[in-house]
Amino acid sequence: MKNEFNRTDGLFSLCGLNCGLCPMQIRGKCSGCFNGSTCYQTCPIAPCSVRHGNVDYCFQCSEYPCKRYDGIDRHDSLISHRNQKRDIAKAKELGIEAYLAEQRTKKEILTRFLEDYDDGTKEVFFCLAVNMLETEDLQDILVRMDSQCKTLSLQDKAEHLESQLRDCAAFRHIPLELRPW
Repeated sequence: MKNEFNRTDGLFSLCGLNCGLCPMQIRGKCSGCFNGSTCYQTCPIAPCSVRHGNVDYCFQCSEYPCKRYDGIDRHDSLISHRNQKRDIAKAKELGIEAYLAEQRTKKEILTRFLEDYDDGTKEVFFCLAVNMLETEDLQDILVRMDSQCKTLSLQDKAEHLESQLRDCAAFRHIPLELRPW
């Protein structure tokens, strides 16, 4: 059955996680759920997709949502599962190409945050914030950071960006803490 697993999307998982925004994937420690990845051996959803016609996303399955989704969004790994069901619904509503375009934009913003504003201590937090906040808010924050922080040290830039992200999240009532698994 492993040879039948045929999936190429590394940004958005079968089950609705934004894998392209995960620190494990950014570090090269997780290949996501696509051809040749270790996900097939550890994730119960990958073989399930094969059994259901090799669906690329669970929302394409006639049985979605199934019992596998009971409580799926209650705990976090290094990426928040909090919006997993919401993100699946958004991908289904917008269409997968539009959703992936948004994820590519978020990944570009995250790359800028990590390259220009991370002092080596904020990677997981920046990944979480980009995953949880809306693209427009992130773009606004990046523009502000680029104009306000040119002369700051890297540590001050990192702290200022964290503050900006936390303020935005508080305004939107979005928690920016990972929950224990």
